[in-house]
Amino acid sequence: MFTATRRRVLDGLNRRYIYGRLPLLHTIIFLIEMAAATRLAAKFNSYYAEKPVLTTMVTNAILGGVADTVAQLITAFRTRATAPQCDDFIAIEINDLDKEKPPALGELGHASHAPPPFDFERLTRFMSYGFFMAPIQFKWFGFLSRVFPLAKKNPTVSAMKRVAFDQLLFAPFGLVCFFSFMTVAEGGGRRALTRKFQDVYLPTLKANYVLWPAVQILNFRVVPIQFQIPFVSSVGIAWTAYLSLTNSAEEE
Repeated sequence: MFTATRRRVLDGLNRRYIYGRLPLLHTIIFLIEMAAATRLAAKFNSYYAEKPVLTTMVTNAILGGVADTVAQLITAFRTRATAPQCDDFIAIEINDLDKEKPPALGELGHASHAPPPFDFERLTRFMSYGFFMAPIQFKWFGFLSRVFPLAKKNPTVSAMKRVAFDQLLFAPFGLVCFFSFMTVAEGGGRRALTRKFQDVYLPTLKANYVLWPAVQILNFRVVPIQFQIPFVSSVGIAWTAYLSLTNSAEEE
């Protein structure tokens, strides 16, 4: 009974929109995540001083969830944009329902022009990836700071060396980890993983080199080390949303 009630509530929220455009459930989840991120940011220094690795893991998980929720919002908004418009503040998509034969539970979210229902499993995958990837990032950033300390006379040179090592070594490795983790978590095998690397790995790596060198120069040159991973994760909301859209498109 609890499962049926939960599905009925989620179906109802998935059929409702704010101003006829923004899916209500997606927006609620986004606001909850932003509230959690704001709460964490307010006490980040104290948490980091006590448990730096765990704090980084939780921060990465929350920001990864925000990024995937943004990606799902974009997908839902695009789908809704092709549907007939409604001026109500909160509207329900009707889509010519057969009154004599009501749809089965869960079918309303897949009606014509309706966006896909919010994918909680996909959200969990992205939050899990951010959580488990954080210790590796933590060790890597610490390694870069030790090997290439910022000199007082010319710190930009050291920052550039960090960026070069990060982009030539860690960026390709990170994308391998991302696509491997997502494919396995989605239930894909070796064939699915091979196809994903053939189709999207190189284009994604090229897109990485458009954005991240400039971001990392600022990160390594200006941002204190305890904030470097959160800074990357914050900027990475847009990047992770792009990865989410890329990965979901390839999955489809």
